[in-house]
Amino acid sequence: MFIDRVVVRVKAGTGGSGATSFRREKFVPMGGPDGGEGGRGGDVIVRGDRNLSTLLDYTYRDHWEAERGQHGEGSNRTGRSGDDVVMPVPPGTIIRDHDTKAFIAEVLADGEEYVVAKGGRGGRGNSSYASSTHQSPREWEPGREGEERTLELELKLIADIGLVGSPNAGKSTLLSVISKATPRIADYPFTTLSPNLGVVQLTDHRTFVVADIPGIIEGASEGKGLGLQFLRHIERTRILAFLVPIDADDWQVEYDQLRREVASYSAELAAKPHCVVFTKLDLLGEDYTPPITAPGAFGAFSISAAGRTGLDPLLAAWWKELLRLRAEAERREQDAALP
Repeated sequence: MFIDRVVVRVKAGTGGSGATSFRREKFVPMGGPDGGEGGRGGDVIVRGDRNLSTLLDYTYRDHWEAERGQHGEGSNRTGRSGDDVVMPVPPGTIIRDHDTKAFIAEVLADGEEYVVAKGGRGGRGNSSYASSTHQSPREWEPGREGEERTLELELKLIADIGLVGSPNAGKSTLLSVISKATPRIADYPFTTLSPNLGVVQLTDHRTFVVADIPGIIEGASEGKGLGLQFLRHIERTRILAFLVPIDADDWQVEYDQLRREVASYSAELAAKPHCVVFTKLDLLGEDYTPPITAPGAFGAFSISAAGRTGLDPLLAAWWKELLRLRAEAERREQDAALP
């Protein structure tokens, strides 16, 4: 089951309390205070884990609590600090405060960590209160409470290519042919009910990730169909591929509708590099690319995923565009590093 939004309650560990204790030493008639500090409470940490692709585990466990710190002891012994608790999430997870909707962090890489709830500090023991005028203190300090909050975790898939199209446009079939992904495929609309990821392997160890997004219908940006629920998953893709079936009533209308829905959802998303892919070419029985007006598109391609035709030029074009985008990103990083 694909789960991309959950609400969880987290609580960091409370700090241990300080101790009240006095030394008892042989040949020392009046020992001084030696109560140690309490240990620090454990933190709640969110960590990226590339082995995960959904937030499903958080539907079974929606409360995460770190260990509290141990109390201080005599002989100035500090209590043991509480263990941290780590919440693994797939890369691409956004963390917000559920009550205020304030942005907290964004986990983009495997192993990336963020502390979402800090453990409480341990309390001071009576040895900390000793002074020249107060030589036998009995004061001690309780540990501070750990942070407690409700978080909203939202997953946005990270992919190089996002396949965008109406229901039954051939997105799942294309993904299954160019990668080892096994999405559900059938001859009726909305067979894809959750996004699918596939890794495309070219020669010379070249790879990139393709995402198959559930079908987008007219009005998806306003909440109709499944589009609004999953449009956010193409926000992090570098390139959009708009799939238009060759048997569509009007190719231009189909393309314009997809572009309009994406632009209505996000102007930034609509500005991403894109291409047009005509699918189901096997229905025509000939190599043909329909005339279409696609401003800004870096190409129009005709393919038959079922017949394995036209795929090599498409994959080569995707790789070329990805290299161009990576080169631009490197130049921007270099420019930003200049004094």
